[in-house]
Amino acid sequence: MSGVKIHSFTFNAFQENTFVLFDQRGDALIVDPGCYSHSERMELQGFIHENNLNVQGLLNTHGHIDHVLGNQYVTEQYRVGLGIHQLDLETLERVEQYAQVYGFDGYVPSPSPSYLVSDQEKLMFGDMEITVLFTPGHTPGHVVYYLEKEGLVINGDVLFQGSFGRTDLPGGDFDTLKDSIFNVLFQLPEDTQVYCGHGPSTTIKMEKRNNYILQF
Repeated sequence: MSGVKIHSFTFNAFQENTFVLFDQRGDALIVDPGCYSHSERMELQGFIHENNLNVQGLLNTHGHIDHVLGNQYVTEQYRVGLGIHQLDLETLERVEQYAQVYGFDGYVPSPSPSYLVSDQEKLMFGDMEITVLFTPGHTPGHVVYYLEKEGLVINGDVLFQGSFGRTDLPGGDFDTLKDSIFNVLFQLPEDTQVYCGHGPSTTIKMEKRNNYILQF
């Protein structure tokens, strides 16, 4: 993986996968922090401290509650800005309105992003070069983060092992999601490792042959 390592945590009642990517120098990036409880936050903080990591940034693939519960904590704890796609700002801002419905009474609203990511944009965090790929359908502004040199993609809730993200929530659209899967993700090299927002990781090759989306 060219010196870049990835560590995942499974947080909150939705069993969401939070990712920390870091290079050989210890520069780190947090993607989709789902940490809500004190113990979850301490688990994330402990890993970063034990590995002497220097957090350089925070990215969201999209703005659903389970992926952003820790946004405020991470930005405050590590003094980093948040990046998200403009078309998912409404999704992010809406979380405060329904957090209590899902039992997250103590949700602290996410800060506004300090920058907006866009399709094909190149981002640098330490030695990690990341390409933003626009993959709407699960939400209007969903993106994935592709590390070409490392052969991996942080894909949020687009693809799952054998399945795909739901489209029955506000802003979701099945045909748009299908287009994102076939015309964006399935165009990546087949050996690309796909890190999913829920459940185990997979590969593009495996999903091109076995994913349930192929039935539609």
